[in-house]
Amino acid sequence: MLDVRVRSQVGFEPERRSSHPYLCIDFRTLHTRLGCGSTSASSAPERRVHRLLSFQRYLHSSRLLRGVPQQIPLHILDEDYTGQARCMLEKVGNWNFDIFLFDRLTNGNSLITLTFHLLNQYGLVELYQLDMVKLWRFLVMVQEDYHSDNPYHNAVHAADVTQAMYCYMREPMLAKSLTSRDILLGLLAAATHDLDHPGVNQPFLIKTDHYLATLYRNTSVLENHHWKSAVGLLRETGLFSHLPAEDSLNMERELGSLILATDISRQNDYLSKFRLHLDQENLCLSNASHRHFLLQMALKCADICNPCRPWELSKQWSEKVTKEFFQQGDIEKKHKLEVSPLCDRVANTVGNIQIGFMTYVAEPLFAEWARFSDTRLSQTMLGHMGLNKASWSGLQQEQTSVSEEVEPSTAGTDVEDAAAQKDGNTGGTSSKEIPQGSRES
Repeated sequence: MLDVRVRSQVGFEPERRSSHPYLCIDFRTLHTRLGCGSTSASSAPERRVHRLLSFQRYLHSSRLLRGVPQQIPLHILDEDYTGQARCMLEKVGNWNFDIFLFDRLTNGNSLITLTFHLLNQYGLVELYQLDMVKLWRFLVMVQEDYHSDNPYHNAVHAADVTQAMYCYMREPMLAKSLTSRDILLGLLAAATHDLDHPGVNQPFLIKTDHYLATLYRNTSVLENHHWKSAVGLLRETGLFSHLPAEDSLNMERELGSLILATDISRQNDYLSKFRLHLDQENLCLSNASHRHFLLQMALKCADICNPCRPWELSKQWSEKVTKEFFQQGDIEKKHKLEVSPLCDRVANTVGNIQIGFMTYVAEPLFAEWARFSDTRLSQTMLGHMGLNKASWSGLQQEQTSVSEEVEPSTAGTDVEDAAAQKDGNTGGTSSKEIPQGSRES
């Protein structure tokens, strides 16, 4: 039986990485080498070969070169687990779909299983005559090129965004207008929108002179990389090789347009355009460019929909994204770099980060989406976000109250300890003094 996980080490790479040398930190080995001291520079030929690999595939190949066996997860599941996963897929359109449970039931293959199911459910495999082996190989490679050691930007996040995108495309305003091409692009864009994410943000890449920042001239650096990585896998697997060349190129461009829309730094541009369309009531869903714009907005919503999920799911995502922020902050401190906003674990908490994100980013976007698609789902999302924001505010107040209670009791203990030490000293006065002023919690 053909193992579709087997693939060439050096695939097509549109980025011509060899012309952009690494400066400062190599993020392909970020999680394995930063704590291990400096390593000797590789020879020029080795660097040229490695730059053709994604960050994730580089790690796989380097493990093999060092004689470390590659840990390939077992894809064969117990029948009970596959049965439960199938049951979950029957309700894949529910907003309370638990992607964490689904990932466990599929043995860590949620992105492959979910995307394949949705493509098949829409009849896109048959309609576009997609080769099953090529499609499966493409999805396996996509999942592999997400970094499993990223707390947030990993394949489970991609699966979650894909499920949310499916929910949005089922909304009446879109379901009756989207073409099969729109749906195919929407699902592929959701599945690949953060492909090969290094776990750090664009400002970090820029201030460390990373080659990707140079390559994309400090503009939508990560989003361009995600897009080009997806195109590389499409071409490496030949998924669209049977289509006319012009059609394939156009699909790659449209895929890029969708992925680039997820750049959070351009949030206001897209939101203003969306708001203007809604104010003027001039969105025409028979217009291909208008449908594409709505797909962009749907993907933007799917990408940041975590605050709109039920609390049990939303809280987990909030903790994961904050953990990734703080890991970046720790790296910045270690390398004597300015700590990026929200990345300092001393100055920030999960709660205040989430409350700020909901207030300034999520609420304005989903309010406009509800104007466009005033459905039960939209109201459910806004309701969850309001409840989640209140929950984080409540937790913040509880933490503040606990800190205020602990502070005087801690100070009292210090006073008693100081007095005891003074009484216990003989032949002199204790050098220990009671600290003055307030103490940080």
